[in-house]
Amino acid sequence: MRPSLQRVWAYRAAAGRAGAGLCLAMLALGAGPAARATSPDAADAYFQREPIRPIPLSVEVDARKAALGRKLFQDPLLSADGTLSCGGCHMLGAAGVDHRQKAVGMHQAQGRVNTPTVYNSAFNFREFWDGRAENLDDQVDWPLQGKTELGSTWEAVLDKLRRTPAYVAAFDASYPDGISRSNVRNAIAEFERSLITPNSRFDRYLRGQRDALNPQELSGYRKFKAYGCVSCHQGVNVGGNMFQRMGVMGDYFADRGHVGEADYGRFNVTHDEADRYTFKVPSLRNVALTGPYFHDGSAQTLEQAVTIMARYQLGRELPPDDREQLVAFLRTLTGEFPGGKP
Repeated sequence: MRPSLQRVWAYRAAAGRAGAGLCLAMLALGAGPAARATSPDAADAYFQREPIRPIPLSVEVDARKAALGRKLFQDPLLSADGTLSCGGCHMLGAAGVDHRQKAVGMHQAQGRVNTPTVYNSAFNFREFWDGRAENLDDQVDWPLQGKTELGSTWEAVLDKLRRTPAYVAAFDASYPDGISRSNVRNAIAEFERSLITPNSRFDRYLRGQRDALNPQELSGYRKFKAYGCVSCHQGVNVGGNMFQRMGVMGDYFADRGHVGEADYGRFNVTHDEADRYTFKVPSLRNVALTGPYFHDGSAQTLEQAVTIMARYQLGRELPPDDREQLVAFLRTLTGEFPGGKP
C-alpha cells in the first residue's frame, strides 16, 4: 500500500475508533506552505504531503472508441421507446447531472436516488451510490436495463445497433468482433473515462501556484482538514474511494423521516447489517455545479450540505464564518470541462 493511502486509512481507523470528529488533529497539516516552507524545495515537499492530489492534465483513451461511446451516450436509441439517452440524466452541459432531487427516467418515472455526475467518474473506486458496479464498464448494465431509466434490454439494443449501418461500421472499425454487449459497454466506458476536469484553481495550488487561492479559500481548505472532512474526501477525486455511513455522529434518517429502501445504501448489495445507511463517499470535484446534494437530493445548496455534513458526520455545529470559508474552498474544485464550461 502506498504511504499516502496508509495515512488515509490510519485516519479512517482512528475515526472509527474514536468518532469521526476526534481524529481531526491528525488531519490538520498546519497553516499552509506560506507559513511552513522556507524554500522552494520545502514548499514542493509540503504539497507532496497533501491528502488531495490534482487531477492529471490528460488521460490516455482510445480516441476512436471514445468517439463511438460519446455517440452511444447521447443516443436515445438505447432506451426502450427511443426517447431518452444516458445524457438525458447525465447532462454534459450541466456538469454531468440533471439538477433534480432524484433522477427521472422514461415516461417521467422517478428514480430512487440523486443523479451523480459522470465527470471524473473514472477516478471512483466503484460506481453508483451503493457501489454495486466495480467499474465503468459494469455500470452500463443498470441504467440501460433499469425500469425507471432506459428500460431496455441488451437483446433489443444490440438488434437496433446491428440494423444501423453507421454503428456497424463504427464497431467494426474499433472492435474485431464488431457489435456485442461487452463492446457497447466498453465504448461508453471509454468515453466516460475521457470526461475529466483538470486544472481547477485548487489543482493549480497543489501544483505550486501559491496565489491560486485567496485567503478565505485557503482558510477554508485548512478548516476542511482541521474539521476532518478530508478523512473521507481525499485523493484525486476528493472522495469516491471509500464507503461511509450517512449519520456517523447523529441519526440523519430518523431526523429526516420517511426512510425507504434506497436509504439502506450498501446494505442493498451486501445484505450485511453493518452496511445499512452506508454509501460511496461522493467526489467533491465540481461540487459547486452539481447540486442538489446527497443520495436523496435533500440539500439544495452547498451551505446546506456543509451544515448537514458537519452535524451528522462530525458532530459539529459550524460557526457561520467557518461555513463560508469551507464553501469558498469547495468552489475552487471546479475544473476545466472538455470543450469549455458546461
